[in-house]
Amino acid sequence: MPDDKPDEMDEEIGAKPEPSDKVSTDPGIEARGEIEAMMAENADMRDRLLRTMADMENLRKRTEREKSDTARYAISSFARDVLTVGDNLRRTVEHVPPDAAAQDPALKSFLDGVELTERELLNVLERHGVTRIDPLGARFDPNFHQAMYEVEKNDVPEGTVVDVMQGGYTIGERCLRPALVAVAKGGPKPAPVQDAPKAANDDFPSD
Repeated sequence: MPDDKPDEMDEEIGAKPEPSDKVSTDPGIEARGEIEAMMAENADMRDRLLRTMADMENLRKRTEREKSDTARYAISSFARDVLTVGDNLRRTVEHVPPDAAAQDPALKSFLDGVELTERELLNVLERHGVTRIDPLGARFDPNFHQAMYEVEKNDVPEGTVVDVMQGGYTIGERCLRPALVAVAKGGPKPAPVQDAPKAANDDFPSD
């Protein structure tokens, strides 16, 4: 009976060794991988730092604007009440007929004093950013004017302010009190408003 052991020995001799689970790694590859990871992390941190700095700068500018607006518009309620005093002074002057003042030196002196007080009041308001609106002949602007009635006029463009019943005022860039006006209708259509030409540096953001 033949012996099977020689065949088994031949198989064992001819068998290839099994590959090892441990693969040798090139130190250079590992170093490059670590450097790339560190560079990516550094870029991410730099990006987050720049974003944080930009947010802080925007917050600083917004805070400065809010502070400036608070200082500029804090007197709005007070200024609006003071305008009523100015209106009363103006009504006093307009209530007296011009010929009566011309015939009575005392009355004329009184009216001169009232007008002087009115001018001084307006000068004080202007020093605090309150400016009078003079819309007569201008195009009606709902942001600064309040139309009380319309007047049929064919000789002026439609929407033109033709009478002012009460003056308006602005504070800074805001409307403090709209002007009470009469607006023309029935005339030619107004020309479309053209955008102002851009300056050479308008494309660049201002600080």
